[in-house]
Amino acid sequence: MQDGGASPQVPVLGAVPGPWWQRALWLAAGTLALAAGIVGIFVPLLPTTPLVILAAWCFSRGCLRCERWLLAHPRLGPMVRDWRRDRVIPRRAKWLAYAMMTVGSLWGWFAMPPAIRWIPAVSCAAVAWWMSRQPSVAPAHPREPAAR
Repeated sequence: MQDGGASPQVPVLGAVPGPWWQRALWLAAGTLALAAGIVGIFVPLLPTTPLVILAAWCFSRGCLRCERWLLAHPRLGPMVRDWRRDRVIPRRAKWLAYAMMTVGSLWGWFAMPPAIRWIPAVSCAAVAWWMSRQPSVAPAHPREPAAR
């Protein structure tokens, strides 16, 4: 006789395989990364694009429905899709990130104690160096042969 509960073999819509607590942690991490990325739109030193990409990665391990929602989002989805398809960070996103990191580093220089005020600048310089090495435009994909 069955206990009336759902069978563990039946997949739940929007869920990925694994223990519920593990999926919940991935979902929480994705939600936190997405929230920080959205705050990063308005606050210097919080890089929006990497945090949104991280959120999508976390959602892919915790909640496929959230991942699909993020990929379909009109503003946030394209950056994740571009990154996944071609490892591309759009030029506009790069320049905005450079500007925000510069403002944030300058603010940190004047607002933080002298012993640690160099940390934001060094961190942002490392991120800027990495980001500058990523392509801004997708590589040309070879054309598929014409159907006969």
